[in-house]
Amino acid sequence: MTVLVVGEALVDLIVSPDGGLEAVPGGGPFNLARTAARLGVRTAFGGGISPDVFGRRIAALLEADGVATPVAPRTGLNTTLAIAELDSGGAASYTFYVDGTAAAELHEGDVVIGDDVEILAVGTLGLIAEPIATTVEALVAEAPDRVLVFLDPNCRPTIIRDDAGYRARLDRVLRRADVVKVSGDDLAYLDPDADTLEVARGLLRHGARVVLFTDGGDSVRILAGDTEVVVPVPGVEVVDTVGAGDAFGGAFLAFWQQAGHHRDDLADLEKVRAAVARAIVVAGITCTRVGADPPRLADLPV
Repeated sequence: MTVLVVGEALVDLIVSPDGGLEAVPGGGPFNLARTAARLGVRTAFGGGISPDVFGRRIAALLEADGVATPVAPRTGLNTTLAIAELDSGGAASYTFYVDGTAAAELHEGDVVIGDDVEILAVGTLGLIAEPIATTVEALVAEAPDRVLVFLDPNCRPTIIRDDAGYRARLDRVLRRADVVKVSGDDLAYLDPDADTLEVARGLLRHGARVVLFTDGGDSVRILAGDTEVVVPVPGVEVVDTVGAGDAFGGAFLAFWQQAGHHRDDLADLEKVRAAVARAIVVAGITCTRVGADPPRLADLPV
């Protein structure tokens, strides 16, 4: 596969104020993999999927989008759950059920970087839950020089039990990361007392080659070395923002690969800017749809 995504697929159980319940498959890496595949890139999702009813739904969605699933089903393990309780204003508070579930139980050797992998994408619970976090860290460290490593930490403070350990792991992964996509929320968690742009620049000092700083409807900032490139974000009629950041990441990787670019091409910021501009369009379309429903290649403007 050209793009190998390693991380979690889970189910969001959305609880409305009146007690109504809706089960929605999700997870940042799951959404990213579906986006890249919908845009025409050969993609594999190297995460643990349960054979339970939720897991079968997750697997069916990946298959429908053409995403390969090389990891054997996690027999005897339930699907990872995130319970999102909505208040009267639509804001959600989350409770995660991760330990001992399918997404967390990814061990060394369960997924490998084959000769056909050009891009490795990791992040979110893949840096937090065990044993998947140890597995992901090892995969990143062992990635061949030809492989572009994409990291979206998508920090989740409510389930980080060992803050120091998490930050230490993130530092180690950053040493090999080529492209890091971060949001304002990520940067506020990493250093709540500092200017977010300065925190983003700090990721370069930790080892990242390019940082893509997305901040909702504001412009995307591309940071590399001492250079900053600002790419505007056109306004759209937002239905919801679920999965928009994941769609941006998946689209960036898809357009990067389709342009024939490789890891060394990250030094050319015009190439990076062009991929970012197209990824912004994909994220914008995702915001006009209910849920994490990224567009297909045929849906994009010419």
